[in-house]
Amino acid sequence: MNVFLLNILLAVIWAALWGTLTLAQLAIGFHIGFAILWLTQPMFGERSGYFLRAWRVVRLIGFFLYDLCISSVRVAYDVLTPQDLSNPAILEMPLDVESDIEILLVTNLISLTPGTLSLDVTPDRKTLIVHAMFADDPQAVIDSLKSGMERMVKEVFQS
Repeated sequence: MNVFLLNILLAVIWAALWGTLTLAQLAIGFHIGFAILWLTQPMFGERSGYFLRAWRVVRLIGFFLYDLCISSVRVAYDVLTPQDLSNPAILEMPLDVESDIEILLVTNLISLTPGTLSLDVTPDRKTLIVHAMFADDPQAVIDSLKSGMERMVKEVFQS
């Protein structure tokens, strides 16, 4: 059985044992089920990639939240101060991700971060057109996006 589905089943069982099928009980049950499955993974034979992928997802979320806070402060500072520090530019970022879901996640995470906006993906799906608010060094912005968001999204979807 798929370990993720087993984890969901454990969460539902946990909520049923408490007699309340609430989102909070399901979340607690999911976390407890995850811990139980992690402790018992030698019983499944080979190591499951589920736990590594879960760690990568948590790391991606943490990185995104950190990047969100830093860029929000930078944009707010630029808006609130009298001098204009922005140097907007439209950049072409080559994509290493290939699947539709990976491209979708990269473009959405870039668009959700203040100061950057995904404009388009070329028809061959090899290049992402990005508007950056602070593009003093365009190559540094592209390198930052590739080594940050895109690399972590690619790691989440690796086998």
